[in-house]
Amino acid sequence: MTAAAPLTAEVGERSRVLLRDLAETYAARRPVRTVAVLGNAPLEPSPERVEAVEAADLVVRVNGFAVDEPGAAPTYGRSAHVIVFNRALRATPAFFEGYRNRLYLMVEPARPFFEREEVPSWWPADLGQVHLNNDSVVLPLSDALGLDMMRDGLWATTGTVAAWWARTHFPDTRLLIGGYSFLDDDTQTAWQHAAGAPCIVGQEHRIAAEAALMRGWLHDGVAELLP
Repeated sequence: MTAAAPLTAEVGERSRVLLRDLAETYAARRPVRTVAVLGNAPLEPSPERVEAVEAADLVVRVNGFAVDEPGAAPTYGRSAHVIVFNRALRATPAFFEGYRNRLYLMVEPARPFFEREEVPSWWPADLGQVHLNNDSVVLPLSDALGLDMMRDGLWATTGTVAAWWARTHFPDTRLLIGGYSFLDDDTQTAWQHAAGAPCIVGQEHRIAAEAALMRGWLHDGVAELLP
């Protein structure tokens, strides 16, 4: 959905409650007490990380993500309950695996500018994605980052949208984050991915601001960094 008419506070809260309730139906366990959100940065093997991911009640992944293949060193885990993605995703083998048992949330910050409504024809016809409303998710995140999306055409990366979505829709849960390379290098101009080829950091993003936001969460204990 585009950022046309702002949602009222009441409607926005109702939307959050409904979407949280929907996400909980895909969780490994209910009530959801722990949410793990993984970006797509390459990671070194870590049994401790995988144990934490697999123990989370709800696991959120982003775009063309990676999971551990059978026999591989434990690195990313395999659970994937909610997938946050955009139309420009570079799909990996894991993206559509078991898609009928996952919740797919599509972000659309570019819709007010140039992005068309149609989805690619090669996606499964019954994917059934939910389109995240810019007014209730992307624009508040832009404000938190000090960005004016509608004036300057700047918005957060899909990975940060995923973490923000988890933070705002499950505010009383333990939030674990990992796989965000900008926490180590917020001046990079290209992304290396856990699966698939690298790509440039889009000119619409300001990853230093995103890194500062997440570092603040970690400092304040709002989120914990996966090992």
